[in-house]
Amino acid sequence: MNAKDFENARKQNLKKIVELGIEPYPNRFNRKHCFKEVLEECASVKNGEKSNKEVLTAGRVIGKRNFGKLFFLDIMEEEAKLQIVASLESIGKKAFSLLSLTDTGDFIGVQGLPGKTKRGEKSVFANKIFFLSKSLLPLPEKWHGLKDIETRYRKRHLDLIVNPETKQVFKTRAKIITLVRKFLEKQGFLEVELPLLQPSYGGANARPFTTKSHAWKSRFYLSISPELYLKRLITGGFEKVFTISKNFRNEDVDKTHNPEFTMMECYAAYWDYNDMMELTENMFEYIAKEILGKTTIEYEGTKIELKVPWKRITMHEALKELAGIDASKLSDKELKKMIDENELDVEPFKRGLAIAELFEHFCENQLIQPTFITDHPKETTPLCKQKKENPNLIERFEPFINTWEVGNAYTEQNDPQLQEKFFKEQQEQGKAKGENHPPDKDFVEALKQGMPPTGGLGIGIDRLVMLLTNQPTIKDVILFPQMKPEAKNQTQQTATSHTKPEQTQK
Repeated sequence: MNAKDFENARKQNLKKIVELGIEPYPNRFNRKHCFKEVLEECASVKNGEKSNKEVLTAGRVIGKRNFGKLFFLDIMEEEAKLQIVASLESIGKKAFSLLSLTDTGDFIGVQGLPGKTKRGEKSVFANKIFFLSKSLLPLPEKWHGLKDIETRYRKRHLDLIVNPETKQVFKTRAKIITLVRKFLEKQGFLEVELPLLQPSYGGANARPFTTKSHAWKSRFYLSISPELYLKRLITGGFEKVFTISKNFRNEDVDKTHNPEFTMMECYAAYWDYNDMMELTENMFEYIAKEILGKTTIEYEGTKIELKVPWKRITMHEALKELAGIDASKLSDKELKKMIDENELDVEPFKRGLAIAELFEHFCENQLIQPTFITDHPKETTPLCKQKKENPNLIERFEPFINTWEVGNAYTEQNDPQLQEKFFKEQQEQGKAKGENHPPDKDFVEALKQGMPPTGGLGIGIDRLVMLLTNQPTIKDVILFPQMKPEAKNQTQQTATSHTKPEQTQK
């Protein structure tokens, strides 16, 4: 049978249910007991006995077996499973007929006595059955699981139904985000909400998604970063602020990148990047302890220790230590030659950008244990304060774990004249790649009102969740990741793939 045949057969069952005078999609069901309560009550009696405490519960049918005048059904709630035992004598002819029309995927309610079968199976012995929702399509591969990766991402509802471990990942994700909030609030940070539709974009080097306002007949952009708005709040008098928000960057998709992703950004007046380093490592250690009960995590077979303190090393030191490159002793010509020999892209050539590109090429894949890479070249961002002892460097760090950049932080630039100058320089150097962001005049104007010394930090929530849940790709920790649109024939194939899924590579 193909998917259409299954659907037609279930529609016939639906028609018969209606003919029995039963509403197949009622508005509400007064469920009084969750499975945990029911199973605890089942456990309180001996094999072959029933409790005298009646329960009223509900769940999705995932299996059924008929033995003449006796039905056994398995129903699911979250990750828990419960057996229902229903006889013709106990529930009556009409309800018994209803069970014969029930398919896997349907939702039913049951009233009865919890207990155990003679073999010790925890069960509810039904005296009443309620029909709650008719499923017109079968569960994937008769409940053996959904393996096709493409289908799991495109049809997350199926993935959640048949793969309990997927549901657990997203429960853990929710807990991680709650813990991030809790940690920052304990540090005195205030959570704020910021616009995602913006008249200008900034805070990162990225291509934006664009849209149009019909009311104002003007172009708007989806936020690539909340940074410039948060710093306006510091200028306005808030001392510690943070947001957990969606960012949108019109970029490629890979293991750790999705065009729509979640970031936490926080800013604190009177702090610098050293304070933000302490905040970062303490936050990761705290969340790991709360989620896992320890600071050591294992990601794809590699043990990673999140315990404070983390290693701190400058970008120049990392190049020298990990790649044998002493950038301070190389001329611009020698750097350009090295860039060309390794087929790297630094156009137009800037010394600082070349150093950063060489670091990314030679060093990042060696940064497994938590490491702060500090003191980046000034050309890498216009938003950061220069180091007093070396104005070619800026007070910036990126924390790396498992070769990934999991965050970004600065001692924030608060000189409005320098900020305006750096914006213009950054705009010119970014034109070749199309990733420059335009000077934000409103932000510069806000800086002219005066912003105190400030430290800022951004943490990628999705990558943090990947690490703490041991998930191989960012798509595994985003409920509905961005996917390439399907062609019509592909859509039809995906629609039927849940009946006989195929294994694909991640």
